[in-house]
Amino acid sequence: MESESTISRLESLYSAVVADVLDLMGFREQTLSPGIRPLTREVMVSGRVFTARAVEVSTIPKAPYQLEMGAIEQMKSGDVLVVDGGHHVGSAFWGELLSTACLAKGVRGVVMSACCRDLWRLEQLPFPVFGIGCRPTDSLGRIDVVEIGEPVVIDQVQIASGDWILGDRDGVVVIPDRAIDDALSAAEAKQSGENSVREDLAAGMPVSEAFKKHGIL
Repeated sequence: MESESTISRLESLYSAVVADVLDLMGFREQTLSPGIRPLTREVMVSGRVFTARAVEVSTIPKAPYQLEMGAIEQMKSGDVLVVDGGHHVGSAFWGELLSTACLAKGVRGVVMSACCRDLWRLEQLPFPVFGIGCRPTDSLGRIDVVEIGEPVVIDQVQIASGDWILGDRDGVVVIPDRAIDDALSAAEAKQSGENSVREDLAAGMPVSEAFKKHGIL
């Protein structure tokens, strides 16, 4: 129930306002690079992080896809799979069948520094896929998962299973689990303040006056 409440609050926010409050809290390296973006029509993702790390390989592993399947089997409803794929562009790490399996478990999306394929099918699923691009080449013998559930670093952002993630058209922000309650409260307050600023600016108030009044820009 607590996770559901946290996800519901995340869904009401947007990545920029969360990134702003994390900055003020001293967490200044929490956003992924612009190359990681929505690849499907579902352009917002939020939930609890489950991590995986994949590396480039030059031969077909003895047990291909084993840990990738293991990650999906271990994830719970409300999770988002976050994959450190090393910005691999040589093949597609993710596809439609894996998304279908995740949907059946209540997994809320995937965010990866890797590519996907089957976009024509992914577009028909209510499942957000964030990545660095698309390529039809299969991952077999090209990229393989070597760790699941362990901390990863993507674009200098340290990410652990149990952290929280919010992604939209602006990009992706990661919220450390230890900071989630304070970050959500601060972001909700800032969002409310921005709504007031917007009303004043729309009414013709000068930007400098609005900033002096609200301290928000």
